[in-house]
Amino acid sequence: MIDFIWLLLFLGGIATAMLTGHMAQVSEAILNGAKNGVDLALALIAVMALWMGLMQVAQNAGLVQWLSKLLRPVGKWLYPSVPADSKAMGAILANMSANLLGIGNAATPLGLAAMKELQTLNPNKRRASDAMCTLLAVNTASITVIPTTVIAVRLQYGSHHPTDVVGTTIVATLIGTGVAVILDRMFRRWSRRRERV
Repeated sequence: MIDFIWLLLFLGGIATAMLTGHMAQVSEAILNGAKNGVDLALALIAVMALWMGLMQVAQNAGLVQWLSKLLRPVGKWLYPSVPADSKAMGAILANMSANLLGIGNAATPLGLAAMKELQTLNPNKRRASDAMCTLLAVNTASITVIPTTVIAVRLQYGSHHPTDVVGTTIVATLIGTGVAVILDRMFRRWSRRRERV
């Protein structure tokens, strides 16, 4: 559906440019946008490779596993219906650890694995369980300590202090995650009340 919406927007823009006589500017913008996108992607490859390499070393050194153990009490509180020794809890904690470290490439498959494991524990296969909703909310907001992509983009555009965003990122993601958890709990209670009625 979203592809269809984007296609409509693109075709609408082209049609408007043709009707208003601005097709040359649109053509130039499309070509410049493509060139800038390729330049940015190539520049980001080196920085992302460095950060992802460092994070992979941290992961191989056991930092993700160590963080998972450290986060176990938080996991038990956030996901009370998930057994502490289950594969689902292990995948959830690994996902949270990878997100904390800014390892998005590792966090995504771990989040998908966690969701798959939670589905096996779900008594109603046609409806998301409370734990699945919590995982989605927490994973989307996700506290991040090292925003690797933002640092890489700031480096690409010549920032003299690309890591200045680390503090504000931590504060913003802490607030976002806190709001996500509060709303998750509120909706969970509201849903239970509605089921009783």
